[in-house]
Amino acid sequence: MHNNFINKLLNLKGVKVTKISHADTFIKIHIETKPKKHTCPACGSMTSRIHDYRNQVIKDLPFQFKHTYLILKKRRYVCSCGKRFYESYDFVPRYHRMTNRLVHYICQELTKLISITEIAKSANVSTSTVMRVFNIINYTKPTLPKVLCIDEFKGNAETGKYQCILVDGKKNRVLDILPDRSSSHLVSYFKEISRKERLSVKFFVCDMWQPYVDLAKAFFPNAEIIIDKYHFIRQVTWAIEKVRKRLQKTMPHNLRKYYKRSRKLILTRYHKLKNENKRAVDLMLLYNDDLRVAHSLKEWFYEICQSDKYSYQRTAFSEWIENAENSGIPEFQKCADTFRRWPKEIKNAFKYGYTNGPTEGFNNKIKVLKRVSFGLKNFHRFRNRIIHCTS
Repeated sequence: MHNNFINKLLNLKGVKVTKISHADTFIKIHIETKPKKHTCPACGSMTSRIHDYRNQVIKDLPFQFKHTYLILKKRRYVCSCGKRFYESYDFVPRYHRMTNRLVHYICQELTKLISITEIAKSANVSTSTVMRVFNIINYTKPTLPKVLCIDEFKGNAETGKYQCILVDGKKNRVLDILPDRSSSHLVSYFKEISRKERLSVKFFVCDMWQPYVDLAKAFFPNAEIIIDKYHFIRQVTWAIEKVRKRLQKTMPHNLRKYYKRSRKLILTRYHKLKNENKRAVDLMLLYNDDLRVAHSLKEWFYEICQSDKYSYQRTAFSEWIENAENSGIPEFQKCADTFRRWPKEIKNAFKYGYTNGPTEGFNNKIKVLKRVSFGLKNFHRFRNRIIHCTS
């Protein structure tokens, strides 16, 4: 009865536990199977004649935070034709020295943001073994979604400093990683995709990089081009920060120090400030007209972005650009010039609501993966690991 419970705990079909030995860092479980007829690989006839035995050490899943070894008593059969061969098992492939479930465990651990060395240590295998297991995993080129998001990240792989990421903006999943962000490589990549599939893309989300927009116009004629909200909102944030820094240079030392330390109060939405912070902001804005006008433009633009009425956003955005151009503040005039070059794409962001937020989240995961792995130079393995970790 006790032996039956031990067999169930081990969870290997057709295996009998004969002995268990414990040590400080490992457990050895001696197992064997019942003899049965096997098919000869040479002539195909059935045989149950045993030639000899040997013990094989097989690595298994960790148990009780210890490395686990299965000591399998293997039989070698002999056929009437003279062929000698070992019996086969469901839980360990031929010529392998670790169980199928240990391989599955390694694949599962590879989905986590941990290094190959840590996975090898927990699985009681070498790093090269983990690499060989991971090389079996491969992701083919996916089909294009309705909402296609594109962005670059600093990967420092063997193919270049920057790599490109494609994301499904609706299902929030990584589609593919491209080795380079250059226009020539992007063109060659999308050329391989059928025109019918490219025409099914309805929204193309990117940042304010002209090659992405040119790519969308050339390969996705049915898609509405959307500029990610973060990339045009930060233009206003940068503008008011530049105004503050310009004015600080003309201030006395103590006042300059106070404005620098209180920069977050100027950037925070006014209605979110507490009473004492509102009074502090009011006093800071009294110091200079440019800062007061810049703060007013900033608050107005944030209000436009957070509105849920597209009709208001469309008209207010055009009015905001005119006011910024007539404000006399160089920093906001430059910001307005930038918006003049991307009016349709920014309005599409207001209208449809798609952003590159999921893409930026995946980029952050990639940074963590790079940090724990101390860099990944092999692009093919880097690409597969990113998709494996984010799928």
